[in-house]
Amino acid sequence: MSASVIESKGYIASVEAPFIREMSEITHHMWSLGWDELNGGNVSCLLDEEEVARYINIREPQRTIKLTFPVQELAGKYFIVTGSGKYFRNVIKDPEANLGVLRVSGSGESVEVLWGLRSGAVPTSELPSHFMSHIERLKVDPSHRIVLHTHATNVIAMTFTHDLDELKFTKTLWEMCTECLVVFPDGVSVIPWMVPGSSEIGRATADKMKDYRVVIWPQHGIFVTGATMDATFGLVETIEKAAMVYNLIGGREIKQKITDRQLADLAAAFRVTPKAGILEV
Repeated sequence: MSASVIESKGYIASVEAPFIREMSEITHHMWSLGWDELNGGNVSCLLDEEEVARYINIREPQRTIKLTFPVQELAGKYFIVTGSGKYFRNVIKDPEANLGVLRVSGSGESVEVLWGLRSGAVPTSELPSHFMSHIERLKVDPSHRIVLHTHATNVIAMTFTHDLDELKFTKTLWEMCTECLVVFPDGVSVIPWMVPGSSEIGRATADKMKDYRVVIWPQHGIFVTGATMDATFGLVETIEKAAMVYNLIGGREIKQKITDRQLADLAAAFRVTPKAGILEV
């Protein structure tokens, strides 16, 4: 057993818990890529009670935080989340100060802090958007677990120069890299610019999550969901790479590109169904 593991009232509380280590690593990756400056970005992950109970005392919450919005649909569920105002570059060296493990109360009107968020810290200000998106994605995908928001540099840049029609935005991304259609055949959605941290942006994002795994926040970043941290992070990587290629092309003449027919052939070869209304074949 690692020296970092300590015994507490018969339970093992440890920063070596897989879900804590995973969050620490993924936030560090996003910071190192330049996607999450200062305290930008936030992540939440749905956890299994049995997994949490192996490392954390779930019988004695440290404190309760009242929610400004009810989430009865998530009552009793466990999450690990990033903290409000916390810098991603600091998570890996002090997870307990920058992350928190929460349980939604039985009424869905508050969350219980079971671990982390030391010194009175609170969950990310985007918690409304996260919880609303978790609710919608669980309705369409029972394997759903991750909500990830990051300030992916090239995606943000693309929202300044590209038409924000989501079908056109999707098609451009598909045309930039051969793998894109295979990775996100369901496309990407786009919402208007809104004040971050508000219930309004949370509702608009969750509404898109009924049909998409990806929501572009113009001039702000990207909101992505998935079943695993690797798959969710990989989805952002793929979209960001396509946006980078688009930005590198700039206003130069395009002499050749992936055609609609080739995109359709690609979809058939990898047995994915492209979002309707985009390809003209």
